[in-house]
Amino acid sequence: MLDWRKQLDIIKRGTIEIVPEEELVQKLKRSTAEDRPLQIKLGLDPTAPDIHLGHTVVLQKIRQFQELGHEVTIILGDFTGRIGDPSGKSETRKQLTESEISKNAETYKEQIFKVIDPAKTRVVFNSQWLAPLTFADVVQLAAKTTVARILERDDFARRFKEGLPISVHEFFYPLMQGYDSVFLRSDVELGGTDQKFNLLMGRNLQREYGLEPQVALMMPILEGLDGVQKMSKSLGNYVGINEPPREMFGKIMSLSDELMVRYFELVTPVSLEELRSIEGGLADGSLHPRSVKVRLAKEIVQAYYGAEAADGAEAEFNKVFRDKEIPDEIPEVTLLQSELKEGRMWLPKLLVRTGLAPTTGEARRLVGQGGVRVDDVKVDDPELELAITDGIVLKAGKRKFARVRVNQG
Repeated sequence: MLDWRKQLDIIKRGTIEIVPEEELVQKLKRSTAEDRPLQIKLGLDPTAPDIHLGHTVVLQKIRQFQELGHEVTIILGDFTGRIGDPSGKSETRKQLTESEISKNAETYKEQIFKVIDPAKTRVVFNSQWLAPLTFADVVQLAAKTTVARILERDDFARRFKEGLPISVHEFFYPLMQGYDSVFLRSDVELGGTDQKFNLLMGRNLQREYGLEPQVALMMPILEGLDGVQKMSKSLGNYVGINEPPREMFGKIMSLSDELMVRYFELVTPVSLEELRSIEGGLADGSLHPRSVKVRLAKEIVQAYYGAEAADGAEAEFNKVFRDKEIPDEIPEVTLLQSELKEGRMWLPKLLVRTGLAPTTGEARRLVGQGGVRVDDVKVDDPELELAITDGIVLKAGKRKFARVRVNQG
């Protein structure tokens, strides 16, 4: 194993808080002296099917622990997922069915192994030890903490103060996640900053059960492409790890210069030395921001699709944005003659029909802002009844294209 000091330097990269850091140092010293890997835990509740770059921040840290020789256990919370993590929520979460959780869990496994090493990962489901608990066991577990302690959570405290309902079953979520740490005897548990209460509950429960408490390591919440709010699919500021290379590359190129180093640090595998070199080059002007952003986009695409796909995504991006050409491959949508009125269609309706806008309201806004082109000619009249000819190309925003075909039958 690496010297514990070097390990600590790598582990601290990008972290927000380690509670307590001095205990992590002691664990690393003992691990190195005894040549015994630490037990690293990460819990994931498969409450949604897709993973974006924001989710990979903690997975990148898991991969670093694997490279340092420590043992990683990923808990897929098929049992806790039935409750739903109340962290940051202003209302009780909808409980998922077993079939929904099972389906999402399979998708999660497929996606997380694009970041971490499957050969060095143990994946378990917490229903293995939570489902067999008797009611007496649950009462005993609940006796390990107090209502006052549970109400220390910001989300619970806020809801209680505002008179919003808190279901009793929600109190059991941090207890169950904490019991995962007891069962696995974890040395370190990882999570986002929004998971601090849950991670510390695991630490407290381990102590209550006579075990050495785990260290809680918290990673930051990644800002989305807007640079303001956290990355979220619902906010549209996300980069999905299953998105096509071209789309992924283009989205990263829209990132602000101020966020480039942060993205390098949190969602790429570049070494600490490279990271410091990039940061220094940007500061002294020896590196041009655009070339650094291209490097960032290629690093991210390569991590999920390989070097050839990254090169192809760069070439496609240059073709569309630098050389102002149409991409080699764009979606085609075939219209029926019956959909047209005298060979025409209202432009916002056409944008929705071709998948370039979610609603006609959004399409009208996009057209009015000058964000739509037809055969590379800007169109800014949201009331336009567009004459439809076979093969016309629509462009919405900077990266979305569609070719319209007309069924002559």
